[in-house]
Amino acid sequence: MDFTFTEEQRAAVEAARAVFSDVAPDRTPSPALAPGAVAEDIDRQLWHELARTDLLGLTLSPEHGGAGLDPIALCLVLRESAKVLARVPLLESCAVATAVERYGERTLAAELLPRAGRGELILTVGANGRSGHDPAELAVSARPYGEGERSGESDGADGETGGPSGGSGWVLDGVQSAVPWAQVADWIAVPAHTTGGRPVLALVPRTRDGVTLADQVSTSGERLAEVRLEAVRVKPRELIDAAGCWDWLRSLLTTGTCALALGLGERVLAMTAEYTGRREQFGFPVATFQAVSVQAADRYIDLRAMEATLWQAAWRISTTAGGPLPAAGDVAVAKIWASDGVRRVVQTAQHLHGGFGADTDYPLHRYHAWAKQIELSLGAAAAHEEALGDLLAAHPLG
Repeated sequence: MDFTFTEEQRAAVEAARAVFSDVAPDRTPSPALAPGAVAEDIDRQLWHELARTDLLGLTLSPEHGGAGLDPIALCLVLRESAKVLARVPLLESCAVATAVERYGERTLAAELLPRAGRGELILTVGANGRSGHDPAELAVSARPYGEGERSGESDGADGETGGPSGGSGWVLDGVQSAVPWAQVADWIAVPAHTTGGRPVLALVPRTRDGVTLADQVSTSGERLAEVRLEAVRVKPRELIDAAGCWDWLRSLLTTGTCALALGLGERVLAMTAEYTGRREQFGFPVATFQAVSVQAADRYIDLRAMEATLWQAAWRISTTAGGPLPAAGDVAVAKIWASDGVRRVVQTAQHLHGGFGADTDYPLHRYHAWAKQIELSLGAAAAHEEALGDLLAAHPLG
């Protein structure tokens, strides 16, 4: 398998490293000491710098001012962002923008995407449903409204009335919990289900009538929100009902989260190597002790497995290439390794740092909190193993 990156992808990594080189992980109060969120806003300075270097439009076409690269390039940049705990909705905004360009109406794309690429608009997405355990699209219902609904006429799709082709619009009701940075986002992508059970994706302005937000705080101390929608009306072009849209966006969000886990784990292991190389016991660096080196080697193996499965998943959702299993199988494997792997890496790092790892003046505890948030976002590895088993049963190999 050849995971050699293209010249354009490598250039994106170099640009990202230059931007993130000035970011300090402890720029905000410690999540261990802050009673609520560590900050009310995103890192605006970093957000503007990402826009200036065209990294916010990385996956958008040149038609909308982007670089025209694929999700692999986005994952490469996300990997670098996690090494400095970048407090920006880079994954959510870029993923939603890419889905809009890929599946949405041209008028919606023309309105949102150039501004999103320039950093003038922030996009986010509710991908957790009510509790994070059930499919997110089931937490919100989308029903048509307009002349067709009042007269009882049907457009023939799922027995529903109105709809995008009818030009009447939709009404959303439901709740999405733990939506990242919803308070500062301009548009929120909301997965929903129609009367016939069809998954759709609605783009809703944060200030639209019927949208209310309640503050929540993540394990890492970042602002989240419970987004409640009560009879929220969306225009026909603001609802994307193209087949596969939400599944693809969900896969991209998951794969991007795996990239964050990889970048964070790599930085934590590097911190551990630096510390154990300096820390001496009995006149020798503790890194030379077999018990220490074996644990570090095991975590290095975890990271290499996380890397290989990440790029396989990113490649599958970036191309139309087939395989013995649907792309969801590769995404499930990446989640299995990322969820368990990032937890093992930070636990070993804390163990090898000793009490120093719990010092709030040292950044390791911040990485631990972010790693736990990523692990919770991905979900338990056992659940992904079960999903993979279902895919294998439905698509026997050989």
